[in-house]
Amino acid sequence: MYTYGSELKIGTKVQLEAVGEFSTTGTPTMRLGFAYGITSAGGLLSTGVEIAGSALTATGTTAAAWAWHINYFGVVTADGATGVIYGSGIQDLGSSLTAIGATAIPVTAAARSVTIDTTAKKTWHVFAEFGTSSASNQVRVDYFNVKIENQGKPAQ
Repeated sequence: MYTYGSELKIGTKVQLEAVGEFSTTGTPTMRLGFAYGITSAGGLLSTGVEIAGSALTATGTTAAAWAWHINYFGVVTADGATGVIYGSGIQDLGSSLTAIGATAIPVTAAARSVTIDTTAKKTWHVFAEFGTSSASNQVRVDYFNVKIENQGKPAQ
């Protein structure tokens, strides 16, 4: 989780990247993504704004420490309480211990434009969601980086 406040202006560029591993029981569906402004102590996505997320994807049978990687590149096209960030990225999801498949995030062109409040201090998050609840379904984040460029400067 990283916090930035009132730094997102028109032309600000945002780069998000996270790497980790996941383990499952059976073959649940799973999705990964980035969120902005999650406020609850439990980190529930419903309290923030999804910036870019994958579709629910079937995992392999009983994954054990399979790799994942997500990245996102966006630009703020409007600021204020109803600001807009526009961007997209890639999810690389392990299909075995040694193989990875890539998909685009977000999953639709319309979802590339997201309304966000740029006037107050907000946090950036990585999120994971499983289609089936089990204590064996786990996601670990080994690396998460947020890079903000052109704060308050016009796009070049």
